[in-house]
Amino acid sequence: MMQENRPKRRAPAAPGITKPRARSAAGIREIFERFRAVEPEPKGELEHINAFTLLVAVVLSAQATDAGVNKATRKLFALADTPETMLALGESQVRELVKTIGLFRTKAKNVIALSEKLIAEFGSEVPANREALETLPGVGRKTANVVLNMAFGEITHAVDTHVFRVANRLRIAPGKNVLQVELGLEKAVPREFGRHAHHWLILHGRYTCKALRPECGRCLLVDLCDSADKRVA
Repeated sequence: MMQENRPKRRAPAAPGITKPRARSAAGIREIFERFRAVEPEPKGELEHINAFTLLVAVVLSAQATDAGVNKATRKLFALADTPETMLALGESQVRELVKTIGLFRTKAKNVIALSEKLIAEFGSEVPANREALETLPGVGRKTANVVLNMAFGEITHAVDTHVFRVANRLRIAPGKNVLQVELGLEKAVPREFGRHAHHWLILHGRYTCKALRPECGRCLLVDLCDSADKRVA
């Protein structure tokens, strides 16, 4: 006799482990409405002159603070603010100017290499699409997202450590890695808030929803937050 094909039973979830539940659409809208009410036009904190210097600043900012990058790039950009002038400056001088930034040797090499590629392949212009940006030395998905958003006004969600933390704590886009969070934000954030969303999340994570000591007592979202990291006296 043929055995009946029965659906396989799923193994029960491990005790105490639950999949993070995303916040409702109405709850997510409320979060971004509050952000907008406080700061309608949030700005990135990396100083730059044009799309090229923005690109360079973002490449230099990997594993570094914006304040530290700005301190170095003020002198760098005074001397070179185009691919041609950066290339003329040379790797050794770029290295000397950015030596206060972590991984400065590799970053200086990438800045010169991307300047060469912009001149040779893109007419000295920063390309306005992700695929082309990601062919440049030192440019990954997050850097491309920042440039597309800040230089070209596209709706992108650059996920750094602050965005990752806040998106998970507030259950806007729960995810185990940055790509999951980015794709979750693309789906969850109402389009009207899209262009500024990652700046609101970065600034909130940098100054309020900090990793070790979140300042929940002055958080404008404290009543909406049910994170296990919440600290309220």
